[in-house]
Amino acid sequence: MTDTQQAQHQPKDKLMADLKAVMADAEELLSATASQTGERITELRERMQDNLRNARHKMGDWEDAVRVKTREVARATDDYVHEHPWKSIGLAAGIGLIVGLLISRR
Repeated sequence: MTDTQQAQHQPKDKLMADLKAVMADAEELLSATASQTGERITELRERMQDNLRNARHKMGDWEDAVRVKTREVARATDDYVHEHPWKSIGLAAGIGLIVGLLISRR
C-alpha cells in the first residue's frame, strides 16, 4: 500500500471509529432516558432510534463496499505482479532500499 493510499485510509478508519462511538453514545443516551416520559421525549427517542437504525444500515453498506473495493485492488495488484514480475521485483527492491536508507539515518 502506498503512502497516499495509507493516508486516505487513516481518515476513513478514524471516521468509522468516530461514527461507532457516536452511535454507542446515542444508544447509551436512549437507555438512560428510557424512564423519562412525555410526548416530546417519546417522539425524540423514536426519531433517534430510527436514525440510529438507518446509520447502522448505511455503515454496514459502506463497510461492505470498502471490503469489495479492497478485494478488487488486491486482485488488480496480484494480476499486475503476475503480468510484470521483473518490474514488481525492481519496484519492491527500490522501495526497500529507500526505506532502509531512511531507517539508517535515524
